[in-house]
Amino acid sequence: MKPVDSSQQFSRQHRPDPVLITEADWSRDEQLAMRKRRYAITMGIRAVSVVLAVLLLHVIPLWADLTLAVLGTLLPGFAVVMANDRPPKKRLDVNRYDARPDRALENRPHRVIDN
Repeated sequence: MKPVDSSQQFSRQHRPDPVLITEADWSRDEQLAMRKRRYAITMGIRAVSVVLAVLLLHVIPLWADLTLAVLGTLLPGFAVVMANDRPPKKRLDVNRYDARPDRALENRPHRVIDN
């Protein structure tokens, strides 16, 4: 291997593979696409449950039919909330202040004056 300049770690022919950054958030476009997909799936489940509730009205027990009807009624609200919700932010490790013992104020007795 030939020597490289001091500003380069590796020669251009022998560079290592790029590092995969797995901690990066999804882009806004990818987040929007995921939320649209989740909304479409939820509304598809809603449509199927409403259609099944109507088609199976006299075939299945009343409690099952009512369950499908309630599911079809409540899912649009949940779908909207889920579609507008973005993924949670990642918890960052913050650089906290750590007091050095040599810089701490000394704790000596002091006089207290009462009125």
